[in-house]
Amino acid sequence: MRIGLQIPSFTFSGGPERIGPEFGRIAREADQGGLHSLWVMDHFFQISVVGPAEEPMLEGYSALAYAAGITERITLGTMVTGVTYRHPSVLVKTVTTLDVLSGGRAWMGVGAAWNDEESRGLGIPFPPTAERFERLEETLRIAKQMWAGDEKPFEGGHYQLERPLNSPQSIRRPHPPILIGGTGEKKTLRFVAKYADACNIFDSDELPHKLDVLREHCEREGRDYAEIEKTSLTFMADGKPSVDQAVDTIGRLAERGVDHVIFSQGTGQDLAGTLAQALTQAEKITPAGR
Repeated sequence: MRIGLQIPSFTFSGGPERIGPEFGRIAREADQGGLHSLWVMDHFFQISVVGPAEEPMLEGYSALAYAAGITERITLGTMVTGVTYRHPSVLVKTVTTLDVLSGGRAWMGVGAAWNDEESRGLGIPFPPTAERFERLEETLRIAKQMWAGDEKPFEGGHYQLERPLNSPQSIRRPHPPILIGGTGEKKTLRFVAKYADACNIFDSDELPHKLDVLREHCEREGRDYAEIEKTSLTFMADGKPSVDQAVDTIGRLAERGVDHVIFSQGTGQDLAGTLAQALTQAEKITPAGR
């Protein structure tokens, strides 16, 4: 069982000058404690389920680059990048750069995007849902092509690349793992089966059903369901979570077929140490069907 930590809030006591030291401390503690992954949201405004839009929000890949420089083994990703935020080729170059400089520790987390508030606020185009999914699929195709070293022109409905050169190539081969976030049964989970190395599904009562849908898409695509890493983002109760609570959550999700549990750190919580303590017990837990 793999354990990850997501940091969705940078509202630390002491103001902006404390963001760097506090974020760095958490990243180092997660790394030294043996956690498998560290994630930040790829948003520009804080999202409403965490806090008001005006709360501090770091640009995701800059934050991960900083974390890469002060850690040694923990993998690094966004949970997840909205496909409308960056041109696909620039996103691939960004993830490749993170992978190279971190020694092969990058993820490419991506989804169809949903936050129209920050897009309107910052003037980022936010096309209708159907178009966003079209752009997501083209982005996945471009990523696969660029990481394969295929420089022939890409001609899509939304993106045209004359020479999709990617040099240097990623250290992680054949490419950094691609994680698609979201639970849409017709498109998102189909894209997971067709293109991705991992999915992310929220910890909810619907999780087993969503995994069943993913399994069906894998059968239609001729994909081995076991090849896809099933990750789940979960939230601990407000206050100071205990090691026992963390272990219970990991065990429950393992029984549901999850391979990689990612805990989202609430405002005021300090989860890295708790999760590091839970790791020893969690290593004894085998996900269902593995």
